[in-house]
Amino acid sequence: MEGSNTYRIREAIEQIIHHYDKPLRIEELAEVASMSVSSFHRNFKEVTAMSPLQFQKLLRLQEARRLLLSESADAADVAFRIGYERASQFSREYSRMFGSPPRADIKRLKENFHFE
Repeated sequence: MEGSNTYRIREAIEQIIHHYDKPLRIEELAEVASMSVSSFHRNFKEVTAMSPLQFQKLLRLQEARRLLLSESADAADVAFRIGYERASQFSREYSRMFGSPPRADIKRLKENFHFE
């Protein structure tokens, strides 16, 4: 319902989705949601079951996987395109999320699902 905490968090979620590759400013998101920073964090976690940073990381890594599959792009290039400053950090977080480094994960996916 418009004006509810969930509705206001939805507006912040849309902001993250549209700007997932940019640095996250919690104060700006809290302002978008018309909440204090602490209230925003609490309500965001109630709605999404994760913090804003975790949500952004999930979006970034899912987009990276999509780009790596669809474009056969280099992992370092993809890392920078989705907002990471260091390819090594991207590779670590990708491995944590998907169970193997980008190259190995994409190779496995292509073999299992016959991507061309």
